Amino acid sequence: MHPLYLEDLKRILEIPKIEELKGKSFLITGATGLIGTCLIDALMSFNRQEADIQIYAVGRNWEKAKSRFGEYEEDAHFHFIEQDVRQPLPDHLKVDVIIPLASNTHPLAYSQFPIETIEINVKGAEHALNKALTCGATVLYPSSVEVYGNARGEDVFTEDYTGKLNLLNARSCYPESKRLSEALCYSYMAEHQVKVKIVRLSRVFGPTMLMSDTKASSQFILKALAGEDIVLKSRGEQFFSYTYVADAVKAMLHVLLHGELGVPYNISNSDCNVKLKDFAGACASWAGKDVVFDLPSEVEQQGYSIAMHAILDNTHLLSIGSQPLYPFDEAIHRTLYIISNLKSATYRV
Repeated sequence: MHPLYLEDLKRILEIPKIEELKGKSFLITGATGLIGTCLIDALMSFNRQEADIQIYAVGRNWEKAKSRFGEYEEDAHFHFIEQDVRQPLPDHLKVDVIIPLASNTHPLAYSQFPIETIEINVKGAEHALNKALTCGATVLYPSSVEVYGNARGEDVFTEDYTGKLNLLNARSCYPESKRLSEALCYSYMAEHQVKVKIVRLSRVFGPTMLMSDTKASSQFILKALAGEDIVLKSRGEQFFSYTYVADAVKAMLHVLLHGELGVPYNISNSDCNVKLKDFAGACASWAGKDVVFDLPSEVEQQGYSIAMHAILDNTHLLSIGSQPLYPFDEAIHRTLYIISNLKSATYRV
């Protein structure tokens, strides 16, 4: 692993009472994604300190997952479960924590596979909650800034804002299924007393991104790494909250340890609230290239968010003692340096 990434993992574990996770078992779906990979790497890093954490990583294909987790294949603490999250989780599993991260999270998936996007989110949440019901686990549910819909003027989103969504297009498949999944969480809490903690993630980026990711921020990073100009498909005035993946994982574990049941926590870093053109500019500057503007194709446009202002207020997260690790420029540089120094252009960081 790259030294900067190893430093990320070390800093993720600097959470008060992290020792309370020792001896626990985690079931993580969407294991090979941007967040899942970093989370599993952090927990496996903790195991080097004799944490004795059992990790059950769920993904569709182990052969593909080996590029992420091949080094753990012979580790007795790591178990890969090959299955689609739209199917019920194995009956025999008994775990302490369930984190259902599996989701389509990029624009082309929204436009091309809206039904699948809904099913992965909702069925994935339902099966996680049912598993928690049978084995007494705590669910840490990773929701999204998308549940808030379009911004109310120039305000930031606080956790009590109920959102405003346009249902008259297929792109609503993602935010509406995330909202329904949150409703499922509260319903399982009310009807079955399942233990659930909820985080609402801002737009996450970092070195564990998939090379196939079509999100704008990921495309900027890939263009910079390829030494190409950054193509911006708009004027770039969209003002969004972003979070470096190590910051996101650290905040998630902090909520798991210190957050209240049934209370949502926005995960963001106020220093990473930037306009889209500034995100593109930071990547272009690193590569010594320019930002150029181009209109999106019709297919691409169908998957894009129409939101122009999506800032997450992180006051509630800060109130339980969680603090971000890196300012925006450093987070961008870490992402680009880590990926650019890989020995192979696959996934391992």
